[in-house]
Amino acid sequence: MARAAEMDLVEVAAQASPPVCRIMDYGKFKFDEAQKAKESRRRSSHSTIKEMKYRPKIGEGDFDTKTRQVAKFLEDGHKVKITIMFRGREVNHPEIGMRILDKIQEQVEPISKVEAAARLDGKNMTLVLAPSRKSGASKSPSNVQTAVKGPEVGDETQSTAV
Repeated sequence: MARAAEMDLVEVAAQASPPVCRIMDYGKFKFDEAQKAKESRRRSSHSTIKEMKYRPKIGEGDFDTKTRQVAKFLEDGHKVKITIMFRGREVNHPEIGMRILDKIQEQVEPISKVEAAARLDGKNMTLVLAPSRKSGASKSPSNVQTAVKGPEVGDETQSTAV
């Protein structure tokens, strides 16, 4: 019957009693299954963990640059592991590391949530941040600084000396 229709006889459920077979084009079936698997892989969101390393004596410019990069990773949907690396006697002052982590959390708060709280592992202090659910919809920069403008010429609020 399958040969007459130029199809294949495929065993669908071998464990069933009696075994279940189906007449189908096996090549087309395999192709369709491969396409479905490819589509499901494409649709699944793949989140990776990015890591950013800080030092207790980090400069303000370096801190801002690294924190902007952390915000970019979070906006792209990646988790971020923040590591504060202590050297020598710096490990005796974990409060410095906590201040840095708190400052990072404060700057990326609108687009992130804490997944793993800060903890000290040997000479490293780590914190894991994950993107918040709403960060995909509203991509607001985390540390936008607004310039404060002075009163313009001709402004009614200016007082003139008499």
